[in-house]
Amino acid sequence: MSSHDHPHDHSELGEMDLRVRALESVLTQKGYIDPAALDALIDTYQTRIGPRNGARVVARAWVDPAFRAWLLADATAAIASLGYTGRQGEHMVAVENTDALHHMVVCTLCSCYPWPVLGLPPTWYKSAPYRSRVVKDPRGVLADFGVTLPEGTRIRVWDSTAEVRYLVIPQRPAGTEGLGEEELAALVSRDSMIGTRLVEAPAEAGSPA
Repeated sequence: MSSHDHPHDHSELGEMDLRVRALESVLTQKGYIDPAALDALIDTYQTRIGPRNGARVVARAWVDPAFRAWLLADATAAIASLGYTGRQGEHMVAVENTDALHHMVVCTLCSCYPWPVLGLPPTWYKSAPYRSRVVKDPRGVLADFGVTLPEGTRIRVWDSTAEVRYLVIPQRPAGTEGLGEEELAALVSRDSMIGTRLVEAPAEAGSPA
């Protein structure tokens, strides 16, 4: 597991959340923003556009060995080759889950996150309990997400910073050999690219992760 040296000061983040909410309230009252439109925009980036970009990166890595090797060697360039670039995605590192090693991502200092490939960070990613507990008890956090790994599987936690952000390449599920790239991308969730969920084969889609 990676070491974490910077402090866990969560009070500033809470104050910032309050400031944002207050500003949003004032702008709404003055008629500058439409809350419904803002909610729709946030939903689009949090659950649709952003994560779909990362899912396509993962699917390409699953079907194209040369791209997978490139992604692991230079994630920033490989991801940019698919058109996914921008602020918060300038310095990317891809880490690959295997039977022996499972990766999870956190930002213990604040909420650094690869927006171009994953969209907006989920609320739980920014929460104090996740940011502190995943470092100390990653298996327990995985259990909270419904994921149980074999005892022999090591877990490594990566700490995102302003200088580097991580993308987890989840394991391709068995039974998907006949699926095309787009079909594979549809199986990949945002959480699986953070490391808090496994990717399921289509027949297992209704079962717990």
